[in-house]
Amino acid sequence: MLILACNANRTLADRICGHLGMPAVKADIRRFADAEIYVEILENVRGADVFVVQPTAAPTNDHLMELLISIDALRRGSARRITAVIPYFGYARQDRKTGPRTPISAKLVANLLTVAGANRILTLDLHAGQIQGFFDIPTDNLFAAPLFARDIAGRFPPGNTVVVSPDIGGVVRARLLAQRIGAPLAIIDKRRPKAGVSEVMNVIGDVEGRACILIDDIVDSGGTLCNAADALLGCGATEVCAYASHGVLSGTARDRIETSRLSSLTVTDSIAEDNGHHTKMRLVSVAPLIGEAIRRISDEQSVSSLFA
Repeated sequence: MLILACNANRTLADRICGHLGMPAVKADIRRFADAEIYVEILENVRGADVFVVQPTAAPTNDHLMELLISIDALRRGSARRITAVIPYFGYARQDRKTGPRTPISAKLVANLLTVAGANRILTLDLHAGQIQGFFDIPTDNLFAAPLFARDIAGRFPPGNTVVVSPDIGGVVRARLLAQRIGAPLAIIDKRRPKAGVSEVMNVIGDVEGRACILIDDIVDSGGTLCNAADALLGCGATEVCAYASHGVLSGTARDRIETSRLSSLTVTDSIAEDNGHHTKMRLVSVAPLIGEAIRRISDEQSVSSLFA
């Protein structure tokens, strides 16, 4: 088993290697003067089971091309099996046609990864579970919910919390977390008049006098979570904190979170961390989870039993 760390999130890759007790493969991954990506693997990978760690976060296209070229280099170096470890799967929100003459970009990315030479995909909290069906190769989708449940148990006393889904589409995710921590469920009835803009219509469920835990897979602009916090506090909630698997946090999202009525936002390190000082931002590392999944895949053991 070998780990190849690309450049999108070297900190996470180092944490995964630390969990597995092994160094990353030596490689030269750089750009020419015209920004073309060049990859050279500096160790023998013939017959090896190689895991390439590369989230495809911003700049998404650069990181995706870096991943594709690294996979091609490994395939041409005669690696026995290549697993693309993509903690954050870019383009996942483009998983269906939203109008006439629009693409299904998530399917296109799946095709690109397969043609490049990936034999398996390992990812975390896909935006839509059906994206696994876009691949014709084995795909493992890990969940951050167990990590969040342990963190919540250490922060909040039992019996006075409610898990809240910020929209109808996230109800399944919120229900699973609610079952893990033994809390009731509430739902935000939200509409999105255009991309990046959300409006809260109603709060479904009893949140009065309770600490609310918002759970989502991606926080991008932060508008959904901030608007939801205002609505929940307006309905009598005592506190609102948020958990999200992927902290995209584009534009002024971090400042929006800092000035919002959210008490905290907890994200994983699936996307490279921002070095700025943000008092409301918290981090939970998924390195042990991904590292254990990598170990089990290499040893041909069950991955789903991690979440039993």
